[in-house]
Amino acid sequence: MSAHSTSNGIPMPIVTLNRSVLLTGITLGYLLQQPLFTTALFLVVLPAVLWGQKASLIYFAGSRLFAKLNRNAATESPLLMRFNNSIAVIMLGAAQLAFLFGATQTGWIISGMVALAALVALCGFCFGCYLYFQFNMQRYKMFGKKAASAEA
Repeated sequence: MSAHSTSNGIPMPIVTLNRSVLLTGITLGYLLQQPLFTTALFLVVLPAVLWGQKASLIYFAGSRLFAKLNRNAATESPLLMRFNNSIAVIMLGAAQLAFLFGATQTGWIISGMVALAALVALCGFCFGCYLYFQFNMQRYKMFGKKAASAEA
């Protein structure tokens, strides 16, 4: 659904790295009962949401680690990646608030939803991509072609 070949997109090895970092970080944090892992993930993904892929530590690392793979890889739309990362940042931010206010279980449940979405995406179904598609379909139905084409 999300992979296509364009020179302007984010190479899929980097997208996979992003999902893997989220899944691994949250899983390690939960196993070690260290909410600071989720704090670190929040702080790593937040710049990518605010300023785009060039501000992403994961994009920077993936560009170096997978330089050869990235050349011929399918890509994902930067808009879609930013949308997915926005969902992760919002949820990880909510988890941070839960941890801060002593609702540890709630923090882990919210973080677990991010980890589950990353796992499902690694298995082939991108829930964030589905939400993005549904959001754009509803926006098109409500506002017509102008609103839907304004993003393109």
